[in-house]
Amino acid sequence: MKLPKIYGYLKKDLDLIEASLNEIIQAEHPVLRRASTELLKAGGKRIRPVFVLLAGQLGEFHPEKINKAAMSLELIHMATLVHDDVIDEAELRRGKPTIKHVYGNRVAMYTGDYILARALEEITSIDNPKVHHALSKALVEVVIGEIDQIEDKFNWEQNLRNYLRRIKRKTALLIATSCELGAIISGLSDKDVMRMYRYGYFIGMSYQIIDDILDFTASSKQLGKPAGNDLLQGNITLPVLYAMENEDFSKLVQEVFTIPEAVSEEQMENIIQELKQTDAIDRAYELSNLYLNKALTVLEEIQDSKPKQTLQSIAKFIGKRRL
Repeated sequence: MKLPKIYGYLKKDLDLIEASLNEIIQAEHPVLRRASTELLKAGGKRIRPVFVLLAGQLGEFHPEKINKAAMSLELIHMATLVHDDVIDEAELRRGKPTIKHVYGNRVAMYTGDYILARALEEITSIDNPKVHHALSKALVEVVIGEIDQIEDKFNWEQNLRNYLRRIKRKTALLIATSCELGAIISGLSDKDVMRMYRYGYFIGMSYQIIDDILDFTASSKQLGKPAGNDLLQGNITLPVLYAMENEDFSKLVQEVFTIPEAVSEEQMENIIQELKQTDAIDRAYELSNLYLNKALTVLEEIQDSKPKQTLQSIAKFIGKRRL
């Protein structure tokens, strides 16, 4: 079973959101319009809108407000991807050329800014200070996370705390905020809003850890980018952190990346194989499962309903995800 099947009954809502996203990003300037449209058509799991919808159905469902929040979160996510690709000098995303690769850094940065501005424009139509406060707070943290990621590139001395803080800001915060906004709009109690935020945070942490594992265990074709790409870009992820506890592996990685731009495919393949010989992958999955169990525990306090069951199923699916 694939993840979308779990929330298949949301297809009409998601189709409506997709159509609205396409309408929203149609800029007057032709370059901005083309770049934004190509990014949208590149696809994506649209997992943030899913969480907004599900959290929004836990209380009193307000379709228009929920859809606005869902669109805003997805647009913000899209904007961060464009900016990430500039920072990482990435040529491919989901197997297709990045905006940065096709149009250059300047157009890519302005495209990201434009998409972010459209997101903020959409969210202003929701007359609820709690929604705006939650989103602005998350955005501040996301930007700090982007700076942290730049500063941590090829920093072999970073520790687990650095990594967890970075992926919190990179991934978990927007998923947590998606759950939080849906819960706020549907009128859940403050305690349940916080529970949904924590559920999203735990899910987001697990999701990113597994993404970082797949960067080494999946093929380039499956990933839509080179295997080990995070490490090639200087991002030290959890499997690498764990593997570097082995002195031989740590020495190998640092020697190979003495001149990062000169690392060959053969060297990268050797690093991947050596990493797999350590216990790093198993330990990373263990930490992912710890976060997933916390997410499921938080949900126990939420009243039983179909959306709750779907949220539970998503958590269990993520724990089994190998691609």
